[in-house]
Amino acid sequence: MKNLILNIVFCLVLGACVGFGQNQGGSNKFVLKGRVELKKTNQPISGVSISTNWGEHAITNGLGEFKIRVRIGDELVIEDEEIETVRYRVKGIDDVLILVEDFSTVNLSRSRSSTHMLLRHQSLLDSAEQYKDIDIEKSIDFVAQSISILGTWGQKKELARSLSKLGEIYQYHKQLDLAIDNYEDALEASKTIKTSLLLAKAYNLSSRYDKTVQLLDPLLNLKTMVSYQKISLYELLGDAKKGGSNIPGAIEFYNEGLLIADKNQITPKMIDLNSKIADAYSRDNKIMEAEAYYGNSLELATQSAPKRAVQEKEKVADFYNNKSRFNEEITMRKKSLQDIKKLNQPKAGISKLVQEDTITSQRINYKIANAYIAQDKYSEAIPFLKKSIVEAGSEDDIVVQKDATRKLSEVYKERGDYTKALDTYQSYVALVDTLYVRKEQEISRANRFNRDIAAAQSRLVGLENERELSQSKYALALTEQQLVEESYKRQRWIIYSLIFGLLLTVLAAFFFYRSNQQQKLTNNLLALKSLRSQMNPHFIFNALNSVNNFISKSDERSANRYLSDFSTLMRSVLENSEEDFIPLEKELEQLELYIKLEHSRFEDKFDYQIHVDENVPVTNYQIPPMLLQPYIENAIWHGLRYRDSKGVLSVSVSNNSNSSIAICITDNGIGRKKSVSIKTQNQKKQKSKGLGIIQKRVAILNDMYSDKVDIKISDLETDGSGTKVLFILKKE
Repeated sequence: MKNLILNIVFCLVLGACVGFGQNQGGSNKFVLKGRVELKKTNQPISGVSISTNWGEHAITNGLGEFKIRVRIGDELVIEDEEIETVRYRVKGIDDVLILVEDFSTVNLSRSRSSTHMLLRHQSLLDSAEQYKDIDIEKSIDFVAQSISILGTWGQKKELARSLSKLGEIYQYHKQLDLAIDNYEDALEASKTIKTSLLLAKAYNLSSRYDKTVQLLDPLLNLKTMVSYQKISLYELLGDAKKGGSNIPGAIEFYNEGLLIADKNQITPKMIDLNSKIADAYSRDNKIMEAEAYYGNSLELATQSAPKRAVQEKEKVADFYNNKSRFNEEITMRKKSLQDIKKLNQPKAGISKLVQEDTITSQRINYKIANAYIAQDKYSEAIPFLKKSIVEAGSEDDIVVQKDATRKLSEVYKERGDYTKALDTYQSYVALVDTLYVRKEQEISRANRFNRDIAAAQSRLVGLENERELSQSKYALALTEQQLVEESYKRQRWIIYSLIFGLLLTVLAAFFFYRSNQQQKLTNNLLALKSLRSQMNPHFIFNALNSVNNFISKSDERSANRYLSDFSTLMRSVLENSEEDFIPLEKELEQLELYIKLEHSRFEDKFDYQIHVDENVPVTNYQIPPMLLQPYIENAIWHGLRYRDSKGVLSVSVSNNSNSSIAICITDNGIGRKKSVSIKTQNQKKQKSKGLGIIQKRVAILNDMYSDKVDIKISDLETDGSGTKVLFILKKE
């Protein structure tokens, strides 16, 4: 409660101060003409910022001349990045000459042709500003000319002004993305406070509030900003905070700006900031604070300008509408209607309010009618709706005319006057059709406008690229003679450095590749050794199971014979256990001995045959040891063993091509699917390791020896019985 009272007291005091300032300030304003020159050479300076302490602003042209509205006693601030800031007190209505010192050495050396170019540049920008709201294509064309005349001169400041003006043109026509791009390019060419503030405003309009804060935060500590710029800085930061829903932060920035505006009696900004503080409090649902600040802004606007007063009254009326205070809203809007009638009189000198404000008598009448309808006062609403329809028709404002007609039809319906409701609704339908046609035309015009804008921007980008290229060539030509020897020397050092660096890079790449290959080979050899060490126990375990089977049957003779053959096979296996590849002939011998051992155990289950084509040079081929054995074992134990009748196991070796052979293992066992289905639960829990180990070995060997072995497994018959394993073995 205490804070509320303090806020109200502050607002009242501020309002009193404002009124006093308005009375004391007087209104004897006049246009002051002046010229800014360099003190030592009397050379005119273009692009210098001239501002007053109450918000007027001007820029010197190519002849250093300026015009600005002032009052006796106002203080002019003359500032630019290349001069010391000068302050001048207005003493009379005569033209003034302002001399500055410490102008940059770049501008000291400007020739007469350069001065003429700067004058022409400023003239083109003035023309672009003049055509900004009349003919955008012509306005952009003037900016393009201002860039093209810069030629090879390194005028970063003038380029920045051209790009900033282009951004203003795009922003005026609501092409915010293009405006932002050009403002950013202007800041890159030459950082100025004015362009930073314009860019921040464009960021806020496109809801990029974080960008605004990031851009403006570093400017808070600048000491060289004039009062008007400082107020705009706080206002834009407040807008960004409010847009980001940080209401307390927004109010804090608005109040900072309001203090400066009040101190310097900058009335337009005082109105804006009071209104924005009221908006912020209203959004935060602090009604009393909002009303107090709306009262301040309304009082200031009434004393300032009639048009601004109407705008502020409509904001207050909208505030009443949001709070459902319809009687107060109606009273305020009726006052706005009276003010608009005065504004539209010829003697007022103003034909209409600014179009973008959308404050027209037909809209206000429509809003008054809605306020009556919200209170179910239909009889009071009807005259305002009719008046809104008539005025909108005369002003060709078909949107308001349509909405008011629809609302009037609804009112007639609520009152039970269905005939008038129907007639009015039919008028509404006709207006909708008309509006639809106009919208299509507007869309077509907008598309055409966007195409023209895009084409103009493309021309400007190409022009700027050409200008930069010309500037680069010009700068290179000026320094070429002085830098020839140094350039040759630098080139030699660069060439030597590049050669040395290239050699180092190639050498490092070679060592890295060799190390990588060695590491890969080592890893593969270790993996093969590990897999072979797993293969041997697996094979021995299965063989000993067979011996155990003979012993369990008390068949000592068969067991002794089996052990004898087994020992021969084991000796051969162990001899080849350290080799990656062995002759195919040895592998076939081992394979035949293994099949013989298994046949002695399952003699009643299968017969076998091994056929080697006589044209196959088995001595010329190498094969990984124990590669075929797991597939033979799998065929016997999981296929042939479960047959009801005797099966056949076949191993054949034949030529596949000039550089490869085919090894085919076939059996007419029960097949892979049926074998899986008849496994016991214990067998399902135990994973077969033999085939898995073989697959890993083949993968590693193929990686090391370029796909030497290829294995394909398929069913022998269409019903899924039998299995065929095909090995393709390359010679190299």
